[in-house]
Amino acid sequence: MSFQHKDLAAGRWKELTFCTQMANIGSEVERALNWQAKQNPVYSGKAAERALELLDLTLDSVTGMARRKEVSRVREAVVDFFMGSNEFCSTDKSWRGYFLPFTYAARRLR
Repeated sequence: MSFQHKDLAAGRWKELTFCTQMANIGSEVERALNWQAKQNPVYSGKAAERALELLDLTLDSVTGMARRKEVSRVREAVVDFFMGSNEFCSTDKSWRGYFLPFTYAARRLR
């Protein structure tokens, strides 16, 4: 598999806290949303793919059934929103609202 985030895939991702991982995923989702708003599906799709890659790395590193379930569900919803028919009725606002607390927590933990 070819990774966009090669150094993270090589093991550095597992060293980050869960909040930091989710904040980084949120950054990619935010980029995808911004490109979507600018009517650029190519860049939006690439950012969404990077978010999915980071979600997969998180799934590989997360411990505990509750977190694994949450990350799996988020991955499913990201695919549905950016590449599917949005059956979960996600919105830009709901995505920003979900990831923002992780960003605050990650900054606070520095």
